[in-house]
This record gives sequence, C-alpha cells and structure tokens, in this order.
Amino acid sequence: MTNESGVLVIAELVDGKLTGLTAELLGVARRLADQLGGPVSAAEIGDGINAKATEECILQSADRVYVANHALLADYQGDAWLPAVEKIAHAVSPAVILLGHTPNGADLAPRLAFRLRTAVAMDCVEVAVDGDKLLLTRPCYGGNARAVVSCHTRPVVATIRAKSQDPLAPDASRTGEMISIPLDLASPVRTRIVGRERMSGEGVRLEDADIVVAGGRGLNGPEGFRVIEALAEVLGAAVGASRAACDLGWYPHSRQIGLTGKVVTPSLYIAVGISGASQHMAGCAGAKTLVAVNPDPQATIFQFAQVGVTGDYAQIVPALVEELKKHHGREQDSD
Repeated sequence: MTNESGVLVIAELVDGKLTGLTAELLGVARRLADQLGGPVSAAEIGDGINAKATEECILQSADRVYVANHALLADYQGDAWLPAVEKIAHAVSPAVILLGHTPNGADLAPRLAFRLRTAVAMDCVEVAVDGDKLLLTRPCYGGNARAVVSCHTRPVVATIRAKSQDPLAPDASRTGEMISIPLDLASPVRTRIVGRERMSGEGVRLEDADIVVAGGRGLNGPEGFRVIEALAEVLGAAVGASRAACDLGWYPHSRQIGLTGKVVTPSLYIAVGISGASQHMAGCAGAKTLVAVNPDPQATIFQFAQVGVTGDYAQIVPALVEELKKHHGREQDSD
C-alpha cells in the first residue's frame, strides 16, 4: 500500500445498528484525520446492510462508507471477513485502521495486519499523534502498567477498548458517500456457523453497562448470585462474575470478566466476594469508581477500590438493596 492517508474504521453492527463502540471509533477517527490529514472511512460488513446503518456512520463523522454485502458475511467468520476487509483496505489506502477490541475485532485485527504486512496494537485505551507518529497506549502486566507503542509501518492497525473514547454527537448536517464493494468469495471458507443459541434473561449487556455488579468465589455458591442480581436490578446494572465463579459453574462464562473474559469500563463497578487477582483486575481496571465488598480486610482488591466495605456480603448487600429501594421510592413520591 502506498500514499496512505486518512483513517478506516471497521464498523460492527448489532441488529442492523451501529454499536456504541463503533461510534467511539468514528470519534477517534475524526480527531486523528484532522491531525494527520485525509478522510474518515468506515467499512460495514454483513448481509442485507440497510441504508440507515450507512447514514449512522456518516452522521458520526464518516466521509465515505464502504459496504460489503454477501450471504457468507451475515455472521462473523474470519475466513470470509478477512478478504472483504482486505479489499476495502486496499481501496481506501488508509494510514490507520481501527477496530473495536471485541471478540470479532481481536480475531480480525492480527489477521488483517499480517495480510497488509504491518503491525498491530491490541486493546488500546489512548491514541495520540506526535508529529507524524501515532502513539498507542495499552495496558500491560495484567493492567498494572501501561505501555506506549508506535509503528514504523503503515497502515497502523489497532483495536480500541470499549468506553475508553468519547463518541461525537451525531451531526444531521453531514453528508457522505456510500460505496458498494463487489466481492468474489469463491475461496473456501473453512468455518461455518451451524447454530446460534442466545441465553435468556441476560439483562443489560456487560459491554454497554454504565454500572456493573460482579460476584466471585466469596459468594460461596450459585445462590449468592441471586443476591447480586437483586442489587443489579435496583441499580439498572449488568451482572458479571470472576473466572473462579464461572469455572465452578455458579454463573455463565458469557458473564466472565477478566483477562480471559470480557473487559468492562463502567462508571461504577461493585465487586462482591472478589479477591482482586491481577487477571480479574485486567478486566475492570478501566472502571471510574470501584466499590469492593469482602470479608477479608487484607484482600488485594481493597488496594484498587475507591470504596471498601469489610464484612459478610449476605448481610451488607440485602441491606443496601432495601435502602436503595427506599431511596427510589422517595424519588418517585417527590415526582
């Protein structure tokens, strides 16, 4: 690739709509494009992508939206998506390619970087420009430190952690161009999705939640999560779990937070019965406020918490739920 300029965002859609993380990426892309020069482009990959999704990208700062529609792209499959994204990258010739640090993005980004013979920076939380260099900040050592990296090759490929960036407000006055990308996916796709099972009653998505309540081995059994769920319900929060609790079968692995689970960055993170191992903290270190409830006053998590409560969660959490209900009741009465 030669004469690289601008920024390309690989968009992710859920039910035909842009994800919140994609809006964040487009905000970063606009800021970078203003500093480095060139347009902001977005790539929408899927089957039956509608005009509304394209318009969303433009309102969020995209100058051009490249749309790749194909039956094999309906669900994420690396073998099918990679050639589509690679073709768009060659058409755009961007200086920077941004993806969300999601299961899809984390799988696709290294593959794409290899194809483009460039480097990739994963799970970045800050992006800055220093002259003609792009400086990417990412957590390391289980979230205990941060590394700043730059790439000598172009395009720079990076995945961005959710809620680490601020999206721009949609601008209804913006206009842009939609470009359809013809695809020939004749090469064998080695993987295929044979079924999909959606867990019921998941409530608020961990990735989107402004408040997360998480439980660990200190709950002493799966019944402890009923207490956690009661607190989450009154707060309008998502429920998460440590790897230890998930491995014991107390809560679904889809709700695991940590180095081998999901990374969350809520405004408020309430950790109940969680010791504070570095593997777990890597998944929640981006929380603005961390509240810890643990019977052990020496628990490591108190080193990270802004608010710490030492005691039995079975007494503390139900009492907190009742107080919150009373507070909400007073608010409703005043209305």
